[in-house]
Amino acid sequence: MIESTLAWPARADGGVIPDNTLGAESSVVNSLDSLIQLVEGGVVREGNLFHSFWEFNVAEGHEVFFVNPTNVESILTRVTGDKPSAILGRLGVLGDANLFLLNPNGIVFGEASTLDVNGSFYASTAEAISLGSGVFSATNPDSSRLLTVDPTVTFFSHLKPGVGDISNSGDLSVGSGETLTLFGATVLSYGALTAPGGTVQVLGDRVGLADQATVNAG
Repeated sequence: MIESTLAWPARADGGVIPDNTLGAESSVVNSLDSLIQLVEGGVVREGNLFHSFWEFNVAEGHEVFFVNPTNVESILTRVTGDKPSAILGRLGVLGDANLFLLNPNGIVFGEASTLDVNGSFYASTAEAISLGSGVFSATNPDSSRLLTVDPTVTFFSHLKPGVGDISNSGDLSVGSGETLTLFGATVLSYGALTAPGGTVQVLGDRVGLADQATVNAG
């Protein structure tokens, strides 16, 4: 049994709010209806698509999907504001791209949270991802250089240490043969983590799985 002293939001206040750090290539959020939002725009550098947000949350009963342009293999998203992300509904990609969610302030997946991701999914509270000689930073976004790399290979070896925590109470799963990763200072899971025929990674200075938690992979 694990106990958490972490304080997590019960509501996903703020929604999905792009910042202005990407200039003319900023992320654009469009509503299909009152419950479903599409994230478009962003910066494309060959096989990678970069998005940047002031806040990123998904309310319970709501859905947020990233549009997957042709030839984009990985979608990298960062939160540059000072609030944790509350993923209480469905988060997905309209395509097969891998999805990275970077928020140094923390990430919580609520009891009703699910993933609709055919590729791999990585959630981390690190402050940045190093990309070759450049960096995609959430804490110093103005200095970021968006380079062409394969983040599925270099993500972990180039992560800078983060101070935020991750909590999962939902049912998170990825596509067959893919990777599901939660990487934070403290990572606690009370729910399900599933990667059929793939890999589940729960990484942090402190990692805990509750009695009712499940991990299915391989």
